[in-house]
Amino acid sequence: MTGANPDPADFLEALVRIESRSGEERRAAAWLVERMRELGFESFVDPAGNAVGTLGNGPRALVLLGHIDTVSGDVRVRREAGRLYGRGTVDAKGPLAAFTLAAARVGAREGFTIAVIGAVEEESASSKGARHVAANWPRPEACVIGEPSSWRKLCLGYKGRLLVRYLRTRLMTHTAGRDRGVCEEAIDFWNALRAQADRFNEGIERAFDQLTPSIRAMRSESDGLSERVEVSIGIRVPASIDVAELKREVTGLAGREAAVEFTGEERAIRAEKNNALVRAFLAAIREEGERPAFSVKTGTADMNVVGPVWNCPILAYGPGDSTLDHTPDEHLEIDELNASIRVLERVLRTLTSV
Repeated sequence: MTGANPDPADFLEALVRIESRSGEERRAAAWLVERMRELGFESFVDPAGNAVGTLGNGPRALVLLGHIDTVSGDVRVRREAGRLYGRGTVDAKGPLAAFTLAAARVGAREGFTIAVIGAVEEESASSKGARHVAANWPRPEACVIGEPSSWRKLCLGYKGRLLVRYLRTRLMTHTAGRDRGVCEEAIDFWNALRAQADRFNEGIERAFDQLTPSIRAMRSESDGLSERVEVSIGIRVPASIDVAELKREVTGLAGREAAVEFTGEERAIRAEKNNALVRAFLAAIREEGERPAFSVKTGTADMNVVGPVWNCPILAYGPGDSTLDHTPDEHLEIDELNASIRVLERVLRTLTSV
């Protein structure tokens, strides 16, 4: 697995076997830094905990930004029928492994710095790793975000996000009385929010352009004297929505007696097609004998964090079927991993030849 040209499946399997849930990435980052060093990178763990490897020290920078953390849930690591199973194979250690191995094959290029970054806490609202990179790295010439897109596709956009925490506490009343309980009030709030989203979405066909709230968690409790309910809601926000206005509307729907807290705010992003980065990917996929395609996603990614700060050519790319993200069946086709590495190698050679 180690050496100048490790087997991609062996490399990814070793990384996947190191558990790295959000906030617990230290061991995986240390492993990746050591492997990068063996592959010729200058590598280190930065102050945020990101695994960073660079090739060359030229003034023109290309950043391949993946993430090394995963969601929770154990998926037994194994190989079956040309597939590698395990938590993170798709989201998103597979793309990160592809970045690392493709860059290693290309090596240092005159006039360029190629950086591969395994960011921490992408799967949590903090996006700690990407925020550190956005604040401390100068604007690169181009950036590729490591997310499963299918090796044949380029992802050019992600919806925005707003996390809502609804809290309602009141003195207990008898359940046979006229007063509504806090759980009923919370349901009223959710129904009003859902109805408002439905009104906004009327006539809008694409999910990417719709306002989509969802309940993430709900719990209630009572000590016999008072009762309390807490509801966590995630709202996927299209680019056409003014988030400040959305916050005001949500607060109004909650009413004066409830408390509403907002976190995890991210702007929607839609990247441009007409640039050298996109053209290099299109040509590389065609050279593999496939017809390239574009996509946009209804979730969020580190592209939402670094894209507005750097304002450079950017897209998301990586092997894997994103419908397997976070699922018990998460797995990656090994042939797809290999194809994505070849595509990325061609892209890096093209971009560093001009």
